[in-house]
Amino acid sequence: MRVYFDRGVTMRSNTVIKNEGMRILTERLGPVDAGKFIVLLRREPFDYTEWRQDLYKDMALDEFLQKANEHRNPAKA
Repeated sequence: MRVYFDRGVTMRSNTVIKNEGMRILTERLGPVDAGKFIVLLRREPFDYTEWRQDLYKDMALDEFLQKANEHRNPAKA
């Protein structure tokens, strides 16, 4: 399975990413739990690379690529 990505991706500023992240957290978790989540991340040592590897360790590469493609192009999913 091959997944092709558009090369015209633009970088977003840190402020835009933080604002979008908080909006998504608040929508999904609610304002109280979103705040708790942020506090937990700041309080505990956090290794993003290790967390990311554990998050997808049981997912096959084809499944991962399919989900990435669906996320990038939701209208085509």
